Amino acid sequence: MLLAIDLGNTNLTIGLYDGAELGPHWRLSTDASRMPDEYGLQLSSLLEHSHIEQHQLDGVVLSSVVPPLTSRMVEACLRYLSEDPLIISPDLKLGITIEYEDPYAVGADRIADAVAVQTYYGGPACIIDFGTATTFNALTKEGVYLGGAITAGLGLTSEALYAHTAKLSRVELKAPEKVIGRNTTLAMQSGLVLGYASMVSGMVERFKNEMGKETRVIATGGLVDLIAPHVPVIEIRAPWLTLDGLRILWENNRK
Repeated sequence: MLLAIDLGNTNLTIGLYDGAELGPHWRLSTDASRMPDEYGLQLSSLLEHSHIEQHQLDGVVLSSVVPPLTSRMVEACLRYLSEDPLIISPDLKLGITIEYEDPYAVGADRIADAVAVQTYYGGPACIIDFGTATTFNALTKEGVYLGGAITAGLGLTSEALYAHTAKLSRVELKAPEKVIGRNTTLAMQSGLVLGYASMVSGMVERFKNEMGKETRVIATGGLVDLIAPHVPVIEIRAPWLTLDGLRILWENNRK
């Protein structure tokens, strides 16, 4: 079995694969203060909960966009799982070509997303990942990753609105029934969720203008189920796309 770990700024996403099949999987909170032993105990506990013993693991694959935590997770895997993780980077056999100006500046999660889309759906594609940041990624028909766009994620936008205004409080992130809010909570929910959805729709239109109208739109990330229903141009929702990409990358680079 393969343990796939995606270490993001807000979420720690973990999945167990038996071959190509995603088994137990979890979306947890990233804790920047957590030490290697804490991560190790957490991983061990998840395996135990799934009735998986350490010797059943064939390997661990890791993508991280939080450099200070990468070494801690590697240490946790070595100490508690006796596995040295495969860390995602442009140096691996990717199955795609990266034509970003600096390939090493592309987030490991963005690479994994593009690899999964190329394998399962093919290009041209606009891949949207709704995380701490929302990323729009362009993949050509030939499997060339061109780059994309990055903006603040919905959760970050909501927190900024609360932190920098005197009279606006935190609100639950959900879509109101109507765009015109008749109270402050509904007005904020409209602006945050429906306004964000409109931004996403507009960005997709711009991507299609550059890449072609046949460009497929595939969305993933922790907030995909909140936003996607309000963005009709999103054709495919794949909440665990990054983990799928990690599995493929591990298979491509097995020794």
